[in-house]
Amino acid sequence: MAHIGLSVALLASLAATGGPVRGPQPIEYAVKASYLYKFAPFVQWPSAAFDTPTAPLSICIAGSDPFGPALSEAVRGQRVNGHPIVVRRVEAVRPGLTCQILYVGGEDTGAALQAVAHEPVLTVTDHMRSGAGGMIQFVMVAGHVRFSIDQAAAQGSGIAISSKLLGLAVSVTR
Repeated sequence: MAHIGLSVALLASLAATGGPVRGPQPIEYAVKASYLYKFAPFVQWPSAAFDTPTAPLSICIAGSDPFGPALSEAVRGQRVNGHPIVVRRVEAVRPGLTCQILYVGGEDTGAALQAVAHEPVLTVTDHMRSGAGGMIQFVMVAGHVRFSIDQAAAQGSGIAISSKLLGLAVSVTR
């Protein structure tokens, strides 16, 4: 139970303070950058998602990049389950993309999500008023960054999301 309390406190403090990100980025994107890598410890990927047990955990940014250097600064020196975290910016999302977490911004979200639909890639998007959203969608609630989770989409890609993270979501689609 203490672990759950620590997880809640950690994620809540990130939402309130923006985490370790510095610079002129709007606080919303500083918080989102922190969340992107803080999701990783609460996600279990199939072993085939990594080339080796110590291969990097890649966070890829496709489409418009609202984070600038903030995300790279936030993950510097971080590791998850023995995997160093790296940030990659990708021009195009295609099947076979070697990313464990994919943030898709901009207009072409649906095509990017479709390209990795059944691959072990945790997809993250900003809330879409209509159309496809990622397994995790950032939403703004009362001026704070929160998220909703599509657990069924994650399971369909072989990804298991911890009940701790599911409990922090504003909504979960099962």
